[in-house]
Amino acid sequence: MDKKLHPSEINVMNIVWEKGICSAKDIAAALAQSVGWSKTTTYTVIGKCLNKGVLRRTDPGFLCEAILSREEARAAETGELIDRFYGGSPDALVASILGSGRLTKEEIDRLRKMIGELS
Repeated sequence: MDKKLHPSEINVMNIVWEKGICSAKDIAAALAQSVGWSKTTTYTVIGKCLNKGVLRRTDPGFLCEAILSREEARAAETGELIDRFYGGSPDALVASILGSGRLTKEEIDRLRKMIGELS
């Protein structure tokens, strides 16, 4: 299973992750509203997700179910990010995040707590 998702595939998967099992028609309606996709575009991207093995289709009703969980997708993407930009060093990623100035005090406190629980 190729767990690398393109942004368009993430759009489809986000709908399925949020709604659970849902019809391709419902996915198309949601994406028409949120990103302006046509039904054809949505069905094309759903097909790519099916071919990658991250979605399962059942009939009748062209129902779609996630095979790949959001957590698995995040883990795969994070691993690739760490390998590509941080030389395989997770602490370099964390240092980059901490140095970015984008974290609130509450987020920093949550991170401290999480690190404390790991020790």
